[in-house]
Amino acid sequence: MAAEFFAVTSGALLGYHGLVYPWLLRYLSANKERVTSSAVALTAEEAPSIEIIIPAYNEAEDIAAKLENLAALDYPREKLQVTVVFDGCTDDTFEHAEEVLKRKEFKDEPIRLDQRFWNRGKVAVLNEAVGSSTADIILLTDVSAMIKSDALLRIVERFDKPEVGVVCGTYKLESGDAGETSYWSYQTWVKDAEGALASPFGAHGALYAFRTRLWEELPENTINDDVIIPMRIVEQGYKAVYDLEIVATEREKAARETDLKRRIRIGAGNLQQAMWLWRLADPRNPEMAFIFLSGKGLRAFVPALLFIFIIACLFLAFQGSLLGLLVVLLVVASLGVNCLEAYTEKPLPSFLKPFSAAGYAIGGQAASLLGICSLIAGRKGPWRRAADNTGEPDYIHPLSRAGKRVLDVFFGTCAFIVMAIIYVPLAIIIKLDSPGPIFYRQYRVGERTPDQTKLFLLTKFRTMRTDAEKDGAQWAKKNDPRATRFGRFMRKTRIDELPQCLNVLRGEMSVVGPRPERPAFFEKLEDEIPFYIERTYGLRPGITGLAQVEQGYDEDIEDVRSKVMHDHVYAMRLVKPLDWLKTDLSIIFRTVTVMATGRGR
Repeated sequence: MAAEFFAVTSGALLGYHGLVYPWLLRYLSANKERVTSSAVALTAEEAPSIEIIIPAYNEAEDIAAKLENLAALDYPREKLQVTVVFDGCTDDTFEHAEEVLKRKEFKDEPIRLDQRFWNRGKVAVLNEAVGSSTADIILLTDVSAMIKSDALLRIVERFDKPEVGVVCGTYKLESGDAGETSYWSYQTWVKDAEGALASPFGAHGALYAFRTRLWEELPENTINDDVIIPMRIVEQGYKAVYDLEIVATEREKAARETDLKRRIRIGAGNLQQAMWLWRLADPRNPEMAFIFLSGKGLRAFVPALLFIFIIACLFLAFQGSLLGLLVVLLVVASLGVNCLEAYTEKPLPSFLKPFSAAGYAIGGQAASLLGICSLIAGRKGPWRRAADNTGEPDYIHPLSRAGKRVLDVFFGTCAFIVMAIIYVPLAIIIKLDSPGPIFYRQYRVGERTPDQTKLFLLTKFRTMRTDAEKDGAQWAKKNDPRATRFGRFMRKTRIDELPQCLNVLRGEMSVVGPRPERPAFFEKLEDEIPFYIERTYGLRPGITGLAQVEQGYDEDIEDVRSKVMHDHVYAMRLVKPLDWLKTDLSIIFRTVTVMATGRGR
């Protein structure tokens, strides 16, 4: 019954968001007037001043084309200013831009290059550049987005109405696979309908403009400026408009890694927007409240709802439900077709394109769920363009990294549920078996990054006497005399590891990974064992792992030396997503077998 309840509830909410809401949006906006702009030439006296602000980070490939595109814009040069802020680029973007501006055709172009030598993040760039602007209108655009020559004239015409505070252009892809093209076509249609009914919820970051006097400084942890900026202006009582004649075309082809990073960021941004922009649910503005609650507000929870729905259908399929089995098969088929299209880079037969679009959407929601988990865990970093591949090399394939986190959240949640069910009887037995706390907490060495090695406080059920290490840190032993009677049982079944699900959900550990070592042994092991420290580079330690299932607990330094080999073998499995998935599922299965048969120690 529980699986049926979760499947029906989550399925109903997904159906409302994905099917009913678009139908209602189409119905309610059908008779609304769509006002399009016209590109009427303006004199310098008639034209309001515009400043185009372009944050740039490692855009060497596209910067020349972008500057040429800006030079072709039809607008009085006396009222136009272009500012390109180079936010700590580590490539030749700035040098390429300087070379372009030396050409004679750029002599009178109002383009200013602002070079910064450290990466402060896009939000800091916008806060400074917009905050110091004296122009009437600010236009934000991306380096890789090419703007139609009449875009500024059309934007200015839409600002003729005083109630308009934001003008959003539409977004087109120069190239993309069937799934990605379908996704952005749908998003364009939704924004157009939302704009006709009330205001589009957010803009495409490739091209949007707003009145400078309505600007509010962004919090430094803002994720999606192209939503927060326009919707804060809407909160002030102004209208945002969406114009299909104002076009920005994305030149950059989204690679699988690029798109994954973008979707992760979108997922985190959706949750942040739902929390920050709740005032848009004001019933005094029913059209906007409907768009917020049914659209972006509910969309923040779609990844979790989809995850619950698929898992519930999987349980139903195991119980003999044909409908549950059909859903699972459709999900697998859609993901398979989308992966086939992405990796073969060959056009699909037309009858397979709906599967590719569905697979793209499901994969996007999985990435969004990862972004939500990252936001909840409080992770943040400097702004990077999605396609940036500079900096430290990452041997882990982006799909493997994303998949690991999705599995971590799933199995961590399952383990937490099991722990919650058995906690009370376990706690009573632990307390009756020996004096001391229920949990045992100990600092362990976590993930290593280019500039630090992290420490975290690991939590387990206590299996030893409280004076087990009165003489200092010691290796665990077979039939360890320090273990309590019930502690020996917990170690054999590995249930003492269940509280580590909290470390997994906080992002300090992974379900599968290298064993987290104690700081007391770490320095000695680093001196004694070659490449020991590299075993957790860019990788969280695990509750279980290849080394753990092959060898069990460490008794001496030779055991650790052997485990390091297994850890590096496991790391190499992360290069290819399919190899990683088969390895992780095998390790998890073997671990569950050890728990069920009591073969741990």
